[in-house]
Amino acid sequence: MMTLDFHRRVPTGVAVALLAAVLFGASTPFAKILLREVEPILLAGLLYLSAGSGLLLWRWLRLRLGPHTPREANLTRTDLPWLAGAILCGGIIGPVLLMVGLVRTPASTAALLLNLEGVFTALLAWFIFKEHFAQRIALGMAAITAGGLCLSWTGRPEFGVPWDALAIAGACLAWGLDNNLTRKVSASDPTHIAALKGVVAGSVNLAVALAMGAAIPAVPVLMIAAVIGLLSYGVSLSLFVLALRHIGTARTGAYFSSAPFVGVTLSIMLLGDRVTLPFLVATALIGVGVWLHLTERHEHEHWHVPILHDHRHRHDAHHQHGHDGSVPAGESHGHPHAHSAMLHRHPHYPDIHHRH
Repeated sequence: MMTLDFHRRVPTGVAVALLAAVLFGASTPFAKILLREVEPILLAGLLYLSAGSGLLLWRWLRLRLGPHTPREANLTRTDLPWLAGAILCGGIIGPVLLMVGLVRTPASTAALLLNLEGVFTALLAWFIFKEHFAQRIALGMAAITAGGLCLSWTGRPEFGVPWDALAIAGACLAWGLDNNLTRKVSASDPTHIAALKGVVAGSVNLAVALAMGAAIPAVPVLMIAAVIGLLSYGVSLSLFVLALRHIGTARTGAYFSSAPFVGVTLSIMLLGDRVTLPFLVATALIGVGVWLHLTERHEHEHWHVPILHDHRHRHDAHHQHGHDGSVPAGESHGHPHAHSAMLHRHPHYPDIHHRH
C-alpha cells in the first residue's frame, strides 16, 4: 500500500507542476505582444484580476453545479499572514517587476531569465525554510544558474547597469519568496489561494496604474488579457499550489523551471527572436539541471510526529482513520484528521507529511 501510494502521488505532483509551467511559460511572449498596447503595471493588474475573477467564478459554479465535489480544506486564521506575504511578493511586486523588465528585453531572453525563480525558490527553501536537499538537487540548480550566466554574456564588455534584466531577476526573487510562503498554506484549497491572490494583487496593480494615468485598452485587448490571465496566472498558480502540497517547494520550483522553454519556443515562432549559440548552450545547461531534478530519488527511515490538520486526501499508508460510512473506500475527500506517531521507510518528497 505504501509503495503504491507513493507512485500514485508523485506523478500527480510532477504532472501538475509541469502543466503549471507550460501555462505560465506561454504567457511571456503573449505579454510581450500586449505590452505594445498596454502599460506594464496596468497589464500586470489585468492579468491577475482576470485570474482571480475567473477562479472565483469557477468556485461558484463548482459549488452550484457540483455539490458532491470532494472537499478541499478552508483557509484558517493562522494561514492569513503567510498568504498575505505571498500575495505581496508574488502578486504585486513580482508581476510589476516582470512587466517593467519585459519592455526592452527580448521575450526569449526574458523567458530563460525566469529560470532564476527556481534557483531563488530552492535557495530560500533550503537555507531559510530548512527544506531537505541533496547533492543532485544542488548540482541541478548550479547548472540552471550557469545557463543564466551564459545567456547574459554578450561577448563584449557593456557599461551601465542592465536595469531591465535586474527587474526580471527581482521578479524571480519575489516569486521565490512567494513560493515558500505559499507552501505554508498549500494544504488548503488551491483555487481559493490563487483566487484571493489574483483579486487582491490585480486590484492593487490596477489602481496604481490608473493613478499613474494609464489608459484602459480596447475591448479586444482586454479579452485577450483576460484569457491569458485566467490560464497562465490563475490555473497555473492553482496547479503550482497543488504541486507544493505533493512534492515540496524546491522540487516544484525545479519542474517549474521548464516554463521558459515554452516561452522561448513561442517567442521564436511568433516574435522572430534569433537563435544564438549562447542561447543554445544556456538551453542545454538548463535542460541538464532540470533533468537532474527529475531523476532524483530520496528514501530513508523517518519519523512522523503526531499532527492534526485538514486537507484533501485518500486513505493510504499515512491516512488510516475511520468514517461513519459516508465516504466510500478509496475516494478522495477532506476533513480535519489526526496522524499518530509513525516510524517507517519509503521513497518520498518533502510534501505536507514529510517536512524533515
